Amino acid sequence: MANATKSLHDLTAETIDHKALPLSELAGKVLLVVNTASECGFTPQYAGLEQLWREYQGRGFAILGFPSNEFGAQEPGSETEIKSFCETRYGVSFPLFAKVSVKGAAPSPVYRFLTAQHGEPKWNFHKYLVGKNGQVIRAFESKVAPHDPELRAAIDSALAAP
Repeated sequence: MANATKSLHDLTAETIDHKALPLSELAGKVLLVVNTASECGFTPQYAGLEQLWREYQGRGFAILGFPSNEFGAQEPGSETEIKSFCETRYGVSFPLFAKVSVKGAAPSPVYRFLTAQHGEPKWNFHKYLVGKNGQVIRAFESKVAPHDPELRAAIDSALAAP
């Protein structure tokens, strides 16, 4: 069904507080969509993601965190536990969503769209950069940290695009 979805903005995602968020509300923003986990070697990237969010949010940029338990069972908690962990440990204020499947036979609609042309995440903290038009520009592996110059250059380029 990936062909039926023409843009990420055509979808609705469930927030970590179990509210429906039409992603059309984010149209015109550059998005960094990340599958997250609380018990991963990459978990400290939450701090860098929060820093990136605070630095860029006023420029039409948003980070969307989608917890997933599919890699090493490193996100075993409930949404309430995940939200508390992220806020308490890393001061996360960027939008977090309900736990989802990001790969395999039944990924969430968001991840079905993201992975259609840019492949499935190989591990936690895989990043998809989505342009203002809701199209995936590029994917970044987990090891690419939020402060990575190449990632920041791609974000800057996407923000500069019409």
